[in-house]
Amino acid sequence: MSERVSRRRLMRGAAVTAAAVVVGFDPATRSWATEIGRRTIPVPPLDGSLTMEQAARQEAADDYGHIVHRLPYAVLRPGSVNDIAVMVGYARANRLKIAMRGQGHVCFGQAQVEAGIVVDSRTLNTIHSIQQDRAVVGPGVTWAELLQATALQGRTPPVLTDFMGLSVGGTLSSGGIGGASQHFGVQVDTVRELQVVTGRGDVMTCSPSQNRTLFEAVLAGLGQYAIIVKATVALVPAHTNAQVYNLYYADLGTYLADQLMLLRDGRFSYLEGQVQPRPDGAPGWRYMIEAVSYYTPPTVPDDAALLAGLSDDRAAATITPNTYLGWAYRLDPAVEFLKLIGDWYRPHPLLDLFVPASRAESVVGAALAALTPADIGIGPILLYPANTQRFTRPLFRVPAEPEVFLFSLLRTTANGDPQLLTRQLASNRAIYEANLAAGGTWYPIGAIPGYGREDWQRHYGPLWSRVVANKHQFDPDPVLTPGQRMFP
Repeated sequence: MSERVSRRRLMRGAAVTAAAVVVGFDPATRSWATEIGRRTIPVPPLDGSLTMEQAARQEAADDYGHIVHRLPYAVLRPGSVNDIAVMVGYARANRLKIAMRGQGHVCFGQAQVEAGIVVDSRTLNTIHSIQQDRAVVGPGVTWAELLQATALQGRTPPVLTDFMGLSVGGTLSSGGIGGASQHFGVQVDTVRELQVVTGRGDVMTCSPSQNRTLFEAVLAGLGQYAIIVKATVALVPAHTNAQVYNLYYADLGTYLADQLMLLRDGRFSYLEGQVQPRPDGAPGWRYMIEAVSYYTPPTVPDDAALLAGLSDDRAAATITPNTYLGWAYRLDPAVEFLKLIGDWYRPHPLLDLFVPASRAESVVGAALAALTPADIGIGPILLYPANTQRFTRPLFRVPAEPEVFLFSLLRTTANGDPQLLTRQLASNRAIYEANLAAGGTWYPIGAIPGYGREDWQRHYGPLWSRVVANKHQFDPDPVLTPGQRMFP
């Protein structure tokens, strides 16, 4: 193929100037070339594009956290799975790093690549098929888009995250927890099959019965072993309606006890909860159980039965009807409002922990005693239980107890104040260490300063040797997802 034809294929679908289009890499200067020279190693023909466009690189050097900024050399907008395989192989041959970026909703540079290649998964956003019990989708499809399509056939993914604008590839790389996890596990537990590109550049299909070691390494594998390029995820029947119960408590211990009771008997379809500032403005916190019963008329929820046995010390309760889709997309207006007022674009040093249920009152109580609403900002604090027996993927790390609590500080840094951000990050580290000492684990999507290889060894514990073996087998050089700082 001529250079002219190769460049035309490279440009396909790319709204960039010719000067921004990458045609090769110069290993002597460790830089990309926009013209073929004597030392240039040409980029193979692509169905999509590889661009040095400044706007694309700047976007890839940011994420929802707006804290870490690592500028890549170039951004790949793949037109096919083969584009990713070709560029992983190219990166490996030229000692470059590469990572896939979905919607950029991680918070501490996990999907960024300093002086490397970022793959923009949004161009692989095809819903390939929808059947009664499964859907096959590209990694750039968001859960909102998938539900919109499956709902037309009366189906739904079993577990939905609260914010639906996350990509399928992104959440399957980390876990994907939600209010239905009490029944179905996390989103990685609902995957039937994957197609991936390993760090060797091999396109492989994996499932519980085919290449199982790779399958278990990729799900919740944080992008360390392969890039997800297609996923087959489970579907279940979708109800039409949702009855929402908000139950308020003044006492943490009572709240935790009622949450565990609801978890154990599974009476609600969805079970989450929040820690909120006291409504009277006084110091301290109140606690809200957020529970939902899904139903399809003429069947309707029995409110008295659903609330039976709960503590009489509840401060208040509200019951609100909704549709299933209205509930699933409930955060969309709030997200648009946060974008409008600018808070969406401020730093978000989030912290997500799994706390052993046996230590939840002491760990969470101590953390909250040291926090004020100003330390959190506009975001909520999530606190709700999960049954660890529902979690089947080995790299999704949770405490060694049958029940745990997700404790999430969804922080915003008011006005982007750098001193407040520094304090928030230091607080994250301190709360993380206290939870770790109590037998807890980290859900690694947020911001903990200084997190490195020793922390990862503690995180994986007895599985660390398996993690290292997976890396040697599937990404031996290593080239994939350096932003996790797992294999520096």
